[in-house]
Amino acid sequence: MTTRTPLTARVVGASARHPWVTILLALLLAAAAGFHASRNFAMTTDTAELISPDLDWRRGELDFDAAFPQQQDLTVVVVDGATPELAEQAAARLGAHLRAAAGLFHSVRRPEGGPFFARNGLMLLPLEDVQSTLDQLIAAQPFLGPLAADPSLRGIMGALDTVLDGVRRGQASLAQVERPVARLGEAFGAVAAGRPAFFSWQALFSDAPPGTRQTRRFLLVQPVMDYSALQPGKAAGDAIRAAARALALDPAHGVTVRLTGPVPMADEEFASLSENAGIMGAAMLLALVAMLWLAVRSARLVAAILATALLGLVMTAGLGLLVAGRFNLISVAFIPLFLGLGVDFGIQLCVRFRAERLRHSGPREALGAAGGAVGGSLALAAVATAVGFLAFLPTSYLGVSELGAIAGAGMIVAFLLSITLLPALVAVLRPEGRHRGGGHGGGGHEGSEHGGGGRAEMGWPALAPLDAWLRRRRRAVIGAWAAAGLVALALMPLLRFDFNPLHLRNAEAESMATLYDLMRDPDRTPNTIDVLAPSLAEADALAARLARLPEVSQTVTLSSFIPADQEPKLAAIHDAADLLSLTLDPVTVRPPPSDAEVARSMAETAAALRQAAGEATEGPAQAARRLAEALERLAEGTAGRRAAAQAALVPPLRTLLDQVRALLRAAPVTRAALPDSLAEDWAAADGRARIQVFPRGDSNDNAVLRRFSAAVQAVAPQATGAPISIQGAADSVVTAFLEAGLLSGIAIAALLALVLRRTRDVLLTVAPVLLSGLLTLGSCVLLGLPLNFANIIALPLLFGIGVAFNIYFVMAGRQGETGLLPSSLTRAILFSALTTATAFGSLWLSHHPGTASMGQLLGLSLAWVLAATLLLQPALLAQPPERN
Repeated sequence: MTTRTPLTARVVGASARHPWVTILLALLLAAAAGFHASRNFAMTTDTAELISPDLDWRRGELDFDAAFPQQQDLTVVVVDGATPELAEQAAARLGAHLRAAAGLFHSVRRPEGGPFFARNGLMLLPLEDVQSTLDQLIAAQPFLGPLAADPSLRGIMGALDTVLDGVRRGQASLAQVERPVARLGEAFGAVAAGRPAFFSWQALFSDAPPGTRQTRRFLLVQPVMDYSALQPGKAAGDAIRAAARALALDPAHGVTVRLTGPVPMADEEFASLSENAGIMGAAMLLALVAMLWLAVRSARLVAAILATALLGLVMTAGLGLLVAGRFNLISVAFIPLFLGLGVDFGIQLCVRFRAERLRHSGPREALGAAGGAVGGSLALAAVATAVGFLAFLPTSYLGVSELGAIAGAGMIVAFLLSITLLPALVAVLRPEGRHRGGGHGGGGHEGSEHGGGGRAEMGWPALAPLDAWLRRRRRAVIGAWAAAGLVALALMPLLRFDFNPLHLRNAEAESMATLYDLMRDPDRTPNTIDVLAPSLAEADALAARLARLPEVSQTVTLSSFIPADQEPKLAAIHDAADLLSLTLDPVTVRPPPSDAEVARSMAETAAALRQAAGEATEGPAQAARRLAEALERLAEGTAGRRAAAQAALVPPLRTLLDQVRALLRAAPVTRAALPDSLAEDWAAADGRARIQVFPRGDSNDNAVLRRFSAAVQAVAPQATGAPISIQGAADSVVTAFLEAGLLSGIAIAALLALVLRRTRDVLLTVAPVLLSGLLTLGSCVLLGLPLNFANIIALPLLFGIGVAFNIYFVMAGRQGETGLLPSSLTRAILFSALTTATAFGSLWLSHHPGTASMGQLLGLSLAWVLAATLLLQPALLAQPPERN
């Protein structure tokens, strides 16, 4: 009776007999796929696009984006000054420079600056704060008058002389002017010593030191995006940084300019992903080569496996773009995934080929025999793995759904190449090997209970005692694994899910560091919620309800920019303007002084300070003498030092005078008086009005954001924003994995039942995989490794690899093999796992936190899969003693 040759053996044999035709066809397919990939490459780093747009919270998000398109694709320029004046000057100069740059920016605007806020900003403060600010200005009138009439170093000396004259006449005491004298002494002393000096006139006249609200300014820039580049906003970002350098806006001049927002964060995401990519790729390739060499002990077989894997990778990339249209932050994991599983198929075939080579006269015959021996297992493993990945297609988690499509197709590509291109390459390269014929000659390793023909030479006979022990102690082994599984199951309630997408980004990148800095400011945190109301009146009413929630710190609508208590505020401002008008706008302004005049005025003021200090030793007198000493050093020093003093004190003086003049020209504010650029940020073209809701508490705490989101949505179900997106994404991801897990489990179980036709074999294949998954999650709890958007991909990968490895052992058991660990199959599985670990281990080294966490969880899951396959499966497959 003739035994029918398996289909895989016939395909492998045909490929080996016609190697050049097979290789040429593979090269043509790879070239076509590579051409398609190069012409149609697309990738998104937007984590929001990892979720289906058909979900309710995503529809709300997209609806808000459509209503306010100017809020999309933004670069937020954060300008911090050592003083409020420096921050204002820097923001104004940088904004003007960027608006003049043609073709780089759609818009450049200041959300809290410009003429409207310069004139009416004081009106937005509470009435008591308005009055307090005006009182301080009126009290400073004797100082402001000489400064406005002579805004120079000479004028500053004149203002000091006026104050000191009052002290000399007994109209004031030196203690009353200690603060301005001390502050000026610090500034002039720093300049005299050659150190940078950043002086604030605003702080001089204020009772409280300036905080970030005074020293921080923002520019909202909407750049022209270049989507043909991997970093679409890089050109605009580079232009902003170049402008800051050209304007000397740097720490040496008291200014820091940083970029954050969606555009620079996405660009830096690509930069972080590509950082050290060359080194990581080279290290991964070298490690792969080393593992392959240890597995097959043949340089030519290593070359054949690598060539097959690389061509398959190109084909899968082209096919993936054809199927999914793009790659995302998760679907790019198909690269190490394909290399891991693709190389696995190659190792299985080549290790068996080396074993069969000892029994057959030629490599083609050995290839055919190897294909017949492992081809069925490879086919079943490939299809089962592909089915597991394809189960993610119907889920709402598009990141893994797209990966499922690409990886599922890639598994079929890897299998087909392993039984066509790989045998053809092996036939052409003709790796070293020798025929021993019959299995009983030579070194005594050929014959064995594991299949004869010398297969033990490619296995590990030293593992035979362990294999026997596992079979003999099968109940104890199975019980130990079951107990470990129960412990892991008990740890499941402690498993932590961190689905905040910001935690997947590089915290050291400028955009992320700046964002975290902003999160510490409760008035400027980006973790706010937006609500759209049909009209401004309804928005104001809803905002009032939301503001009463304990989870809410404040709400903002367009009406928030229309000051309350306008009549008393305007009355107070107009009274102050009447008192200060001639002080701030003198009839004549003196021309700039010469350097000699400046030096002379400094010397005269220094003498007046020493006279006012007299012989006193208390603090005010000491402050006066310190200022006198600094002025004397500058008066006797170089013109350059005096010019440095002028640069430190005169520009902020002019800024302060301009700001005071502007705020004293405040006028009634109505809805019609609001500038269009401001109104457009809060009222959509269709009449809907925006409400911005701020959280109370730490806005970077997931628990705070969950409570905040739930409270706001209970009042406004249509709310959207980062906190709602984060929570909605978390729910969507968990649901997607539950759905996909159920679908893939059913599909793979059905496939295995159809092929294996034995319930016991199906359970033996799936049970170790499920147990290794449970142990992986339990280990995450013990190691403090949370699941996140990126590393959760380890779970379907674990399922795919685990099913593949266990199928190999189950199929071998069906063929009558009883000693699995000493066999060449164990060698193939172990080195396959090591090469897969090498491929994914490179991710662990990434500077990108999401990618690194993916590598960590993949390595952990792979370790448990391998342990369950090698240390549990032999015990499960062993026949009970009574059946023996």
